[in-house]
Amino acid sequence: MTKLYNSLKRCRKFILFFCDFVIWNVSFYCSFTIIRNNYSIRGFEDIFLKSFLLLNVCFCAIFLLFRLYDKIWRYADIEDFFYVGVAAVSANVLFYLVTKLFVGWLGDSLGGRTHVMLMLMSTFLLIAFRLLYRINKLFEMRSRSGKAKKRMLIVGAGEAAVSILHEIAKSSINEYLPVCIVDDDSAKVGRRIAGVKVEGSTADIPQLCQKEDIDVILFSISMIAPDQKKRILDICSQTNTEVKIIPNIYDLVTANVPISSQIRNVEVEDLLGREPVHFDNERYGRYLTGQTILITGGGGSIGSELCRQIAKLHPKKLIILDIYENSAYDIQQELLRSHHQSLNFAVEIASVRDYTKLEQLFQREQIDVVFHAAAHKHVPLMETNPEEAVKNNVFGTRNVARLADKYRVRKFVLISTDKAVNPTNVMGATKRICEMIVQDMSRHSGTEFVAVRFGNVLGSNGSVIPLFKQQIAAGGPVTVTHPDIIRYFMTIPEAVSLVLTAGGLARGGEIFVLDMGEPVKIRDLAENLIRLSGFVPEEEIPIVYTGLRPGEKLYEELLLDEEGIQKTENKKIYIGRPIQLDELELEKDLERLRECAKEGDSAALLRQLKKIVPTFHHQV
Repeated sequence: MTKLYNSLKRCRKFILFFCDFVIWNVSFYCSFTIIRNNYSIRGFEDIFLKSFLLLNVCFCAIFLLFRLYDKIWRYADIEDFFYVGVAAVSANVLFYLVTKLFVGWLGDSLGGRTHVMLMLMSTFLLIAFRLLYRINKLFEMRSRSGKAKKRMLIVGAGEAAVSILHEIAKSSINEYLPVCIVDDDSAKVGRRIAGVKVEGSTADIPQLCQKEDIDVILFSISMIAPDQKKRILDICSQTNTEVKIIPNIYDLVTANVPISSQIRNVEVEDLLGREPVHFDNERYGRYLTGQTILITGGGGSIGSELCRQIAKLHPKKLIILDIYENSAYDIQQELLRSHHQSLNFAVEIASVRDYTKLEQLFQREQIDVVFHAAAHKHVPLMETNPEEAVKNNVFGTRNVARLADKYRVRKFVLISTDKAVNPTNVMGATKRICEMIVQDMSRHSGTEFVAVRFGNVLGSNGSVIPLFKQQIAAGGPVTVTHPDIIRYFMTIPEAVSLVLTAGGLARGGEIFVLDMGEPVKIRDLAENLIRLSGFVPEEEIPIVYTGLRPGEKLYEELLLDEEGIQKTENKKIYIGRPIQLDELELEKDLERLRECAKEGDSAALLRQLKKIVPTFHHQV
């Protein structure tokens, strides 16, 4: 039976041709006999047989010319059926012209009424036959899928919704049953797309989810302002229904895979409610093209993204330096896969604390630009290991900065943090000292030193978001340190975009900060993630408040009071004014800090940190 079925599949186009052959000949016979009111060809055998021959020549020629048998009719849409109609009408017109041309050979004209009836009947039956076949296949595919479907509400009645509805209708393995659509265009409300009714606006989502027993909401508006996207997702989060999302149209087109396979879970990036920051390669990226670039901490979340984006700017050479060989290996392999031999890069396993090894690197390579991302950044761990934070962050930065100055590097970009502003933890205090070091060096160096300060990075190592997702997947509880804690958030590509742009804008001594929109309350973030994952906060997934961790603040700041703020060419990026420092005093304080770190005297080290950073108010 299987062999027979496979043979029939291979002969499908010939079977379809035979069915068409029968349809147009039956249509001709009926038209010929009905017009003559005798339902027989008796007495008209000669003209019928000759016309029969011409009919089949004309129809065969047109149908083969239109390549109707190359189509897969189980996936046919309205354009395909229209195409059949055009082919049928064209074949009838050709048959009419040929019979007029050969009227002498036929012996008589068939008559206009015969031709009109033949055109109407053959066109209708040819389209109806394919339509019945398409409907039958549709029911076949649906009946083959025995799985219970998730009842789905679609947000947006645009092109993406049309595409996903058509794909769902054609697929026998999809897991969704479209129930209704919502759209804020009142002209679409009450109308249907692929049989699914537009029931109301986005404001009606909670009521419709309850009324229609919705299992999943599909956000299908791919081109929408971030604030509107956040508004709609906030409404969705009120339903405790799982929310899925379709990526933007460009991603769908370039992915070359079914749209349904591109449906993804809602990410926190979707909830930020602001325009993402993009790096303008043309405007700001030229300083990297054809240059030798060193990235310290190149295997980390920020460092590796720097590698990815800089690799596209055609550097002369990219040097990736990291102490952790596993992460350095990962980015090495990724760059090899994505750029093959087109990118000249090297991986160096070394610590920024090792001045000798660093100097050998600077001597060997004529480095033009340094991005200094290497640092210990985990706040609680640095509270219990303050001397390590000082050795790595402060003196590692000092090593790289001094060598950049000594070997005449053109630009030095320090990756800093909002925790450096009025720091309450050791990590923030050390990063503030790093900023002071590069600002001080910019006063007497030919190198353009700049610091870039930003908030929490979504998806980075140590970020709270991956932790929340793991906790939700495990069934909870989700842990939040304090019900009132708030944070600014940005994506890793945005953070790197800011870093690269800052390098292009740098003239020396600046601290760049990003307009990061409104701060996010972590409790609200956790609750939204739980709801958008299809669970009820506190009932199905509990939230546990664990208390502020050592050195943790309720809110972060981006600028010190005395730094003020200046606008740049980029409306999303601002500059903090450099603060005057006593260079000799700073040098003495740093030497004393080095001794405290070397001796492991944590109490003395903390006192020295407070002396160097007067705004450091340590919270234990």
